[in-house]
Amino acid sequence: MAVKTGFVFHERYLWHDTRSAGGFIPAGGMVEPDRHAENPDTKRRFRNLLAVSGLLEKLVEIAPRMATEDEILRVHGREYLERVKKLSAENGGDAGVLTPFGPGSYEIALLAAGGALAAVDAVLDARVQTAYALIRPPGHHAEADQGMGFCIFSNAAIAVHHARAVRGLARVAIVDWDVHHGNGSETAFYRDPSVLTISVHQDNYFPAGRGALEDGGEGAGSGYNLNVPLPPGSGHGAYEAVFARVVAPALRRFRPELILVASGFDGGAMDPLGRMLATSATYRSLTRTLVEVARDVCAGRIVLTHEGGYSTAHVPFCGLAVMEELSGISTGVVDPFLEFFMAIGGQALQPHQEAVIRAAEKRLDFLH
Repeated sequence: MAVKTGFVFHERYLWHDTRSAGGFIPAGGMVEPDRHAENPDTKRRFRNLLAVSGLLEKLVEIAPRMATEDEILRVHGREYLERVKKLSAENGGDAGVLTPFGPGSYEIALLAAGGALAAVDAVLDARVQTAYALIRPPGHHAEADQGMGFCIFSNAAIAVHHARAVRGLARVAIVDWDVHHGNGSETAFYRDPSVLTISVHQDNYFPAGRGALEDGGEGAGSGYNLNVPLPPGSGHGAYEAVFARVVAPALRRFRPELILVASGFDGGAMDPLGRMLATSATYRSLTRTLVEVARDVCAGRIVLTHEGGYSTAHVPFCGLAVMEELSGISTGVVDPFLEFFMAIGGQALQPHQEAVIRAAEKRLDFLH
């Protein structure tokens, strides 16, 4: 059944400059200059496939706005904001660990955070039921006082604060399926029982030492942070099992009024910065699970904010699969990679992956 699905995008997102690098290591010394892994291409090609498939014209366009400084300061410190603003007004710089940016990126980062806010408002105003914010720079690694892992401002966390402080929601959930741990979102709400944070990621990849199964929140927030650190090489079966046995039950128990998804496609089998085996069918399945849960617990309200994903060939098909499931509209476009990737050894749930998922299921006992 088709539902109204919104889509946030702006050309300025593609103008965010991450400088030259060797993959994600800044160029210099013995690192020959090359294109940074976090560049505009995957986002542009994702949107292009939506356009040529005919799906884009059936989505509701949501215009982004620039987040205000006060909205940013609900998550980040004033000193950090002013440092990014100053560097951006000069010749760019580095917001933190592996987070280079060029002139003007402060304003683009405000527009990215504002795109997430616009998507949340569109869903809560019932202009659409679901929405995808194809924004850049990403946000789920950014901490209060520093950028990290290509992320300047914590877009999803800023959107959650807006949903609570301005829109009056009492309970919100963040589900992060990016291949890297959602440390920024976790930190922002680690002691907050009104926000359930769930991160399904490659075990101990980035940031190193974060995202352990035992990290379940502190104080009043104890039990309201769930980490599922899947072993490298996990594929379709493992991801489906996690969402069926951990993510969906946690959401049903918590009953949020809105679900936000930190949507990274770097768990894909072709991604240069991940070591997982997810396919477009995987992301389609995860989206279907969330849509079903959302219909039961929060009137179908889901907002996705774009995070990682660095395979220019594969990401667009993963993104299209998600958008088809969100909207209920089939374009008839066939993913040319799907048959090949689903036949790769290891796509089925493996015993060592099952052990992690079984341990994660036990963490649900702490959620009340």
